Amino acid sequence: MKVGIINVTGYAGVELARILYQHPEVELASVTGRSAAGQSLSEVFPHLAGIDLAIEAKLGEVELAFAAMPHKESAKEIIPLLDKGIKVVDISADFRLKDASEYQRWYGFSHPAPRLLKDAAYGLPELHRAEISSAQLVANPGCYPTGAILALAPAVKAGLTSADIVIDSKSGVSGAGRSLSLPTHYSEANEDVSAYALEGHRHLPEIAQELKALNQGKPLPVTFVPHLIPMTRGILTTAYVTLASGKKGVKEIRKLYRDFYKDEPFVRVADSPPHTKQTSGSNLCLVYPTVDQRTGRLVVISAIDNLVKGAAGQAVQNMNLMLGLPETTGLEALAIYP
Repeated sequence: MKVGIINVTGYAGVELARILYQHPEVELASVTGRSAAGQSLSEVFPHLAGIDLAIEAKLGEVELAFAAMPHKESAKEIIPLLDKGIKVVDISADFRLKDASEYQRWYGFSHPAPRLLKDAAYGLPELHRAEISSAQLVANPGCYPTGAILALAPAVKAGLTSADIVIDSKSGVSGAGRSLSLPTHYSEANEDVSAYALEGHRHLPEIAQELKALNQGKPLPVTFVPHLIPMTRGILTTAYVTLASGKKGVKEIRKLYRDFYKDEPFVRVADSPPHTKQTSGSNLCLVYPTVDQRTGRLVVISAIDNLVKGAAGQAVQNMNLMLGLPETTGLEALAIYP
């Protein structure tokens, strides 16, 4: 199966190239990148020295494509591919939301193909495996929503939450992308921690959409505050939930989480609060639930690598499902330490 990457020159695109190069069942046949067209992949990214592939201006003949374009731009590239019958995993936000009106509010553009939103599978395999397996278009989740939804899904599905959810997430600077910006300059970000998007982050409607579906279609008010941390990779999320009446103890909560994720190859319920470094370079999400006995509040911590489970690794996991391959194919690498 020949696969390609649209916009290989971003962090998600280049991480896709690294993972796909080692995948035993597909051939990375074509990559694009307008700023680097005409150069070889290994010339632009020396750490990919084994991949002798030219970066093109337009995608070549492939049977499945990964679109790693910025939002709004991605949909324009994807629509013609779908018309040709090519399967697509979109890493942008362009097909994640089911309500087309939300794109104007959160992303500042009118969606060019709202008819496709209902058919696009939301690419979180732990919740949507069946839809992904039969989909032509999969919307890869955002990095923050991946960690937040996996932290909360078992509790919300079990009806343990009251109308009070607070999500605090801390991300490494690679989550801001490869384009230059003042907040991610070394002298600005180093030895500094800052909150941002307090008026509402673009990933918030994605989180709310999935939690609503888990909550029998009833919306849950969510406060989401992201933070920038001076590290390259990783997202640590701490979610706080006021438990509904008849609250459960720590042992019951942990059993609930272990039962929920018992057959999931890339979610592990940890025995102690996880660190981001424990997931670096891997497709794992580590989840640790506990209960603050003083307040009766559920506290759940999750850790992911934002470029793997939060982007490229999850995209390959989705590809495996779409192609009928074992879900873990090409993704079983352990985390890098230290």
